[in-house]
Amino acid sequence: MTKQFDFGGRLASLYEKFFAEEVDALLITKIPNVTYFSGFTGDSSALFIGRNFLKLITDGRYTAQAITQAKNFTLVEQTEGLYKKIVDEIKLSGCKKIGFEGLVMTVAEYSYLKKELDGVEFKSIELDSLRQVKDAAEINLIRTACEIADDAFKKILEVIKPGVHEVEVAAELEYFMRRFGSEKAAFTTIVASGWRGSLPHGTASEKKFCAGELVTMDFGATYGGYRSDITRTICVGKASNEQKKIYNAVLDAQLYGLEIITAGKGGKAIDEAVRERLTNAGYEKFFVHGLGHGVGLEIHEEPRLSKLSKCESLLPNMIVTDEPGIYIENFGGVRIEDTVLVTSGKAEALTRSPKNLIEL
Repeated sequence: MTKQFDFGGRLASLYEKFFAEEVDALLITKIPNVTYFSGFTGDSSALFIGRNFLKLITDGRYTAQAITQAKNFTLVEQTEGLYKKIVDEIKLSGCKKIGFEGLVMTVAEYSYLKKELDGVEFKSIELDSLRQVKDAAEINLIRTACEIADDAFKKILEVIKPGVHEVEVAAELEYFMRRFGSEKAAFTTIVASGWRGSLPHGTASEKKFCAGELVTMDFGATYGGYRSDITRTICVGKASNEQKKIYNAVLDAQLYGLEIITAGKGGKAIDEAVRERLTNAGYEKFFVHGLGHGVGLEIHEEPRLSKLSKCESLLPNMIVTDEPGIYIENFGGVRIEDTVLVTSGKAEALTRSPKNLIEL
């Protein structure tokens, strides 16, 4: 993994943030950010970065791994607890103003640092935004994760039939993804059939598929630490006219999203435009979540495509999802989702499984 990325460039962007925030050092404890800036993929670890030092604090379980993966960093082993060693390193550095990730540190962890480091000022700093624009290596890994998910979807169509349990299909999807190269599921696999399709995050249950039901499957692979995210909705048997109507409304909105997701447009504006498409079809109140989110080392990252989006302008090489849905209580639901690469022109769907209504 460490040979694929420009860690020098990543650290340069981090130091720009460092100097802009006017701190003496940065403490990074969010594991995806630890990985992004150092290459180290273990957990229970932290980065401590100053003007003239780069330190990775971890424990003996990861010594050999850290030496191999985080070549730019000095390894600091802890044996009495991560935060005790963090305190020791801050004292040793003499730094008096520390930037830290306030959105991820617990109250207990912060209270401990304040108690042990009297006279040290802590400033909450957000670092996730530095990961929004993907480089070529990241995009290639996400492409592969998408290909794995597409291959698993093709195989799962052979499994679906009346009488099969949702949990069986979820297990088979995850098995196929592992078989095709995924390190793990990108998130908890969603399989929701019939009335359960009205639950946007309806993780798989013991419910059996019945003829005439819609089935929504939301899943993803992980490759090289990077995730994919795809949703497809199919019908077990022949779909009713109402099911086809709802499906076509979602498909129209999803395809429209692919047309308008482009560099320069804001997350709120894109969400609003696609939402209007479903409003015109008469389904506004049944679309209950945002249009999409960033994907990378985490399954949900910035930027968001939603009413609450803070992204005023997408940039080329951001990766987001396009996932409108309709959810109707006691009826079911439809969601169609692609992982999407933002470009200066039309977006590129990296997940490529068929989106026509499949009736099995």
